[in-house]
Formats: sequence, structure tokens, C-alpha cells
Amino acid sequence: MIQPREYARRRKQLMRMAGNDAILILAAAPERVRNNDAHYPYRQDSDFHYLTGFPEAEAVLALAPGRTAGEVILFCRERDAERERWDGPRAGTEGAVSDFAMDDAFPIEDIDDILPGLIEGRERVYYHFGRDVDFDLRLISWVNRLRAQMRHGVRPPHEFVALSHLLHDLRLFKSRAELALMKKSAQIASTAHRRAMQATRPGLNEHEIEAELLHVFRRHGAVPSYEPIVGGGANGCVLHYRANNAPLRDGDLLLIDAGAEFGCYASDITRTFPVNGRYSPAQRELYDLVLAAQHAAIDEVRPGRTFDAYHEAAMRVLTRGLIRLGLLSGTLEKNLREQTYRDFYMHKTGHWLGLDVHDVGDYRIEGEFRVLEPGMVVTVEPGLYIAPDAKRVPARYRGIGIRIEDDVIVTDGDPIVISDGVPKDADEIEALMAAAR
Repeated sequence: MIQPREYARRRKQLMRMAGNDAILILAAAPERVRNNDAHYPYRQDSDFHYLTGFPEAEAVLALAPGRTAGEVILFCRERDAERERWDGPRAGTEGAVSDFAMDDAFPIEDIDDILPGLIEGRERVYYHFGRDVDFDLRLISWVNRLRAQMRHGVRPPHEFVALSHLLHDLRLFKSRAELALMKKSAQIASTAHRRAMQATRPGLNEHEIEAELLHVFRRHGAVPSYEPIVGGGANGCVLHYRANNAPLRDGDLLLIDAGAEFGCYASDITRTFPVNGRYSPAQRELYDLVLAAQHAAIDEVRPGRTFDAYHEAAMRVLTRGLIRLGLLSGTLEKNLREQTYRDFYMHKTGHWLGLDVHDVGDYRIEGEFRVLEPGMVVTVEPGLYIAPDAKRVPARYRGIGIRIEDDVIVTDGDPIVISDGVPKDADEIEALMAAAR
């Protein structure tokens, strides 16, 4: 797990970037009601977690660079024996200092009296506007209160700056401790995908296979990093399929897109395999093409290459294969130029990965695709989706949806695939499934 000193190092770095004339304010994620008085499982805001490791709601972090009485201030709930009997233990203000390395902590109820004084005299406020409308209004009211006292010598801030401008570039580069958590997350998800492959049979329902995934996640102390996609047959052509309630038919493929979240860090893995354990010739043709595209893309995940280089590599392999199979006609360059492949491949080949599945960080700098650097983590996920009613496509290919996705670390040299614990070679998948029968 990540130690308090690493969180403290992140806060120091962020404050150096902001400067001593700024204050940085970040609120914890609010609790969300699911129905009536039942709440969704609580999950901390990723930015708040990145800077504090503090797991509770009703908390606000204020970073005041250069403040002699303490630069790192947390407002949080106090200890309350009666509420803790119902909801579990709280850190309280004492625990915020002793366990989470805050310089100072105050009860959240006192924030209206204390935080405006911390804002006063600062030139800039770094903050995430738009995430929490209620807190937005409170922050504006504090600043307006300061502005109303300008004639008495009070100095309100002159500028609001998006906190993401500084913070999200820090999050893009993973530390050794973060990479360890991501490897653990990918390991858990890989185990879940293997179990799903071994459990799949014709006649089962998609939700039964989803249950196998969830069993492994919870058994290893993880939760889903997103709602799993378990799509059999033509459901695999629906990119964000969510129903997971259809029967699995003999002769169909099953596409599973599912990741685990461990210690708040996500994995994101997709595999596509035959329900009956054997790919048909048509399925194998398309599957091997997607796999070849993924291999070509992963080979481009290297320092010095631009972010779009691995997408371009996947598109080139897929388009060449689609021409060879007769699904596209004309030259490779003409099809790439006209993007005819988008009838069968309509998404990008990957995204940043970290505390969020689609993690933060700019993909372009001054209009140009960002150059990959060591410590970044990306997904690599080419696919092909042949709609059941696709015209001018041989019938044997219709209704086939395939995606293969892995999590890849950018290093000083060769890319590291941290989700390689689950097979993706067609022969290896068939062998794994056969061994479970």
C-alpha cells in the first residue's frame, strides 16, 4: 500500500508548482443515495485520494503553501461514539494528523469560520469547479465575503484556476508503489477472467459468468473498477453492453470486458472466447486479426513514441486484414485515408489507466499528441465488430464482436504487459477451456 510519506511528497510537489501566493482546495466525494435511505458503496474522489489517502466523506483538504502554522489542513468529521456504533470508526481530527500526516485538522462543522481566513491574502485559488455544485456555491460565498471586506484591508483572491491543470499531470506518472497496486489489480482481474473462461458453457446466462468475475474480485479484496461487460454473440458488438442477462448459445463468442479495483487503482481487461470452447474458422480469422493488431500496437508503447502511434499501428493491421478477408476493397492507404475501417472498428485503441479507468492526463500538448514517457500506463484494446445486419459482409462474419485488451506500462525499454496472467492466444484459450471440461 501507499505510505503516508508518499502522499506528503505529492502534496509538497503540488504546492511547489502552485506557488506561495496560492491556495489549493479539494473536497472529498459526497455520499450518494441509491434508493430511499440506502447508499451506494462509498468510493473516495480520485484526486482527493491521490493527495491524502483519506477514505472518508465530509472532508475538505486545503493546501496553503508557506503557511507557518502548517501548510496541509484537513477539515473532517470528529469522532462520534454514537454514529460510529452505526457506521464504523472515524479517523477524527486527531487521526487525520497522526495517521494521515496532516499538519492540522479541524472539525468539518467549523469550515465556514476557518477556511475563508486561509483564503484571505492568496492571489489564486486552485479548485475543481463543476464537480460539486453545493460546494462550488460555498466557496464562492467565502470569496464574496472577503470581497465585501476589501475596504477594511482584506485581500480576496483575484483568480480561480482549474486544479486539474497541475494535479492531473502529476497523476499521469505512476510511482513504484502505484505500479505495485496496479499490478495487483491486474493480477486479480486476470484470475477472474481465467475463472470465467473455465466456467463458461452453452446454456448458461451472461449474469452467471458475471457472478464468477465478482466472486474473484471480492475474494481478493477488490471491487469492479467499472460495470462488467459480459456480452455473448451479437451482444459483443455493443461497445458498452450492460444488460448481462442473455443466454449463452453454442457456437457464439463471449466478450468479457471487466477490471478489478484494488487500493483504488484500476485494471481494465477484455477477452473474447468461444462459449463451447472452440473457435469456428470465421471466428478464428477475425480473432487472429485482432490479436495481430494488438501485438503491433503494444510494440509501439515505448518512450519517445506519440500516444497515437499504437492506435495507428492497430488500424493499419486491422485495415490490411479486412481487405484480405474481403470486408473492405481498394488499397490500404485509400482505406486508411477514408477511414472505411470505422464500419467495423469505431473506437480508439487505448487510454490512460490509473486511479480512474479512463485516467486523467492530457492526450495532446499544444495540439500535438503527447509523447509517451516511463511511468505512464495505458490500455491497448483493438477490436472488430461486425453487426448482425451488416450488408455486403459474408454471412459467416455477421454478429461477431471481438475485443482484446491489456494494461501496459511504459518503461525505459520494452513495454510491460501487467495483465498477461490471462491467455489471449486462441490455442491457449481453447486449451484452458478444454482442461476445465
